[in-house]
Amino acid sequence: LCWENELQRHEHVELSDFLHKTYGGTGTFSAMRFEGGRSWFGARPELRAIGRDTHGVAAHLGLLRRFIKVGAIDVLVAELGLYGVRRDLEGLGISLSLRSLYPALQQMGVPFAFGTVRHEMRNHIQRLCKVGLGKIVPDVRIRSTLADMHPDLPPTRLEDDLVFVSPIGRSIDEWPSGTFIERNGPEL
Repeated sequence: LCWENELQRHEHVELSDFLHKTYGGTGTFSAMRFEGGRSWFGARPELRAIGRDTHGVAAHLGLLRRFIKVGAIDVLVAELGLYGVRRDLEGLGISLSLRSLYPALQQMGVPFAFGTVRHEMRNHIQRLCKVGLGKIVPDVRIRSTLADMHPDLPPTRLEDDLVFVSPIGRSIDEWPSGTFIERNGPEL
């Protein structure tokens, strides 16, 4: 675990390369966001969990404390994003290492961890849910600020990705119901 401001330039470059390869499979635009040593997509993480082995970065997850609005209710969360596992390690259960992040999430003082993923990741996320690490909240739309402003585009976008919520300081039953979530800023 490390704070964002503890990363050195060479570490951003290494993470940039890892994330470029990881997200390259989801489309050219996603991969382009990580060119030039950029190791973040939208908002910059507050905390990063970086798994390394002899071949370099093996896995990565960014965390950012922020408020989101679920329906009309403000909720403090640790947003989880920039998740990736090196291709040669996929399917080995590395995602279950999220359990090791619980002490750090508890120290952040958040009631919930929150993240969004593409629908293609449903089976992967359901594995986390089966072992009690959280739940998928169905049928939710998410509005976020775009990370980069363009004069010919609106400043926000709507997504219908899967929403994953994990209880940290509160019970999952206390997650507010709602079909619309507002991020206060760009996605992580």
